[in-house]
Amino acid sequence: MSYPHKVVPLVAPGHTRPVTHLSFSPLQEDGTYVLISSCKDGNPMLREWTGDWIGTFFGHKGAVWSSKLSPDTSRAASGSADFTAKIWDTFSGEVLHSFPHNHIVRSVAISPSVSHLLTGGQEKKVRMFDLRRPDADPDFFIENGATVSHDGTVKSVVWVGEHTGVTAGEDGLIKWWDLRTRNLTTSLTFPGPITSMELSAQTNRLVVTSGKTVSFIPALPNGNQTLSLTLNYAPSSASIHPILQDRFVTGSTSDEWVRVHSLDGTERDVLKGHHGPVHCVEYSPDGEMFASGSEDGTIRLWQTNPGTSYGLWQGPQTNGG
Repeated sequence: MSYPHKVVPLVAPGHTRPVTHLSFSPLQEDGTYVLISSCKDGNPMLREWTGDWIGTFFGHKGAVWSSKLSPDTSRAASGSADFTAKIWDTFSGEVLHSFPHNHIVRSVAISPSVSHLLTGGQEKKVRMFDLRRPDADPDFFIENGATVSHDGTVKSVVWVGEHTGVTAGEDGLIKWWDLRTRNLTTSLTFPGPITSMELSAQTNRLVVTSGKTVSFIPALPNGNQTLSLTLNYAPSSASIHPILQDRFVTGSTSDEWVRVHSLDGTERDVLKGHHGPVHCVEYSPDGEMFASGSEDGTIRLWQTNPGTSYGLWQGPQTNGG
């Protein structure tokens, strides 16, 4: 199938090894946003909404698997193979605190009030740190009296509202936790390991990939139906359009392409540009573009509506690859 109107991606270089995770901030009061990227080179990077580099966070001694921003973008959190999670000042680039773990940290999340940090990883445990008392011992999530939260690596942690944490593991389980008591409230089982889970805050859904399945799940269990689609490939990551909610993008480690699907699973476009498997994708908060990160060490920014003037895209676009 051919697609006559290909978006020409902007390439955001700077990383020297595979890009593992991408996360946009919410829209700020001036209508802009920023993007933070994680990489196996150990140096998370911050970029303007245009893709322009702002700065690099230096301090980790291993691959960084996850990095996220506070709602006001003043703080960043990162989780690394060096057995630490770190909190950073995004204006100075300085590390504010480093939280030790006993194994690789695969995912981090900052609370909406920027008061707490969630972490999860290969210890199979979920911790909550109080950023107002960073030297205090963390709280552990407890299930059946045990601090082991999953029977496999914790692949993702997200913060929903002020009192709910959601975790996803290679054991195929998604778990909702009451952050006031650190106790399990409910869970959802998938037939295979979960490869990614991201919170789409504007649509109030969790976007989950597992095997060849993409699922869109209410962020808080409320009786609304989960939408699950089976694709003809295994996506590594997925992201739903935050405004239109009529499409989602995926990456895959089985090829070098970024795909756009309708919400019924129909393939709308195949975007070629990366030179390695695509590990992560994420829509910008205004829905005007989406970012992809690859084994090739680059981030590519793709327009939702190619040919329009937006950011560093100026004037009509020609066909590209």
